[in-house]
Amino acid sequence: MSTKKSPFARITGEHESKEKLVDKLVGMLGEISVDKSESGEDLKGRLLGASNKKLLHLLEVGGEIKSKFGSVEKAAEALAQSLGRAKDADYVTKLKTFAPGKLLDLYRTAEKRAKSKKAA
Repeated sequence: MSTKKSPFARITGEHESKEKLVDKLVGMLGEISVDKSESGEDLKGRLLGASNKKLLHLLEVGGEIKSKFGSVEKAAEALAQSLGRAKDADYVTKLKTFAPGKLLDLYRTAEKRAKSKKAA
């Protein structure tokens, strides 16, 4: 029986240290994020104070958004498209202000809903 590793063990095993993971996250979030108001050093300071579990979750969400969509803007446009509101510019603009995790969750929900409607 294998036991689940703790977040600290996962970080040290996969990324060697919390600082290296935070550096990776700062780079990734800088690429996909729309909000550029916070400097990289400020973001790094906030992330170093975050829990290991939250850092791993941010890495997972950021990686999925980057691989599926490329950026938060494209994720918001894809969500609006799946909801049938792609032409509503104000709605798309509002979606672009959402956090990456919330956008991804909304997108997954919209895809499930569309799939269940198609099956019915």
